[in-house]
Amino acid sequence: MCEFLSWIEYRDKLYYLTKAKLNTKKGKALMKYCAWDGDLTGHGSIRWYYNLKAWAGINKECTDFSSPRNFPREIAEAIKRGLFEGMGIPLQILTPKALAEYEKAIQSPWVEYENARQSARNKKHWECEKVRRSALNKFGKINQSTFWSLVKNPENRVDVWK
Repeated sequence: MCEFLSWIEYRDKLYYLTKAKLNTKKGKALMKYCAWDGDLTGHGSIRWYYNLKAWAGINKECTDFSSPRNFPREIAEAIKRGLFEGMGIPLQILTPKALAEYEKAIQSPWVEYENARQSARNKKHWECEKVRRSALNKFGKINQSTFWSLVKNPENRVDVWK
């Protein structure tokens, strides 16, 4: 499994997945193909989407969001534009004020998730799992959209990411 953010460099081109790519017919097929959402950040998913052979290109990934210089310029710009919504949450790029706003905004949805999870405990295993997954998916969508909407505003990003 690869971490957010992964890409492949091949023949002077960068291959990576974004929310827009996942919203295509091929992207939706990829989401069904993957065992879980975490697989979407991996090199295998990128290769599957772009039909890249295992030997083609160099697998790259970086989890250090302290500077946009840690990424190819194209990817750093895609991060600033919020194109990776649904794929990861690099908290390092938010200002302290924006981080506090983000944490406040997701507090209530997190409580809703926890309440749904707790209430499902007395149900049969498959029912419990269904309720838990539904609540987690709802929280995940709110979490991602809240974070990335903040990122799109340069004032919410630390100086090096403006």
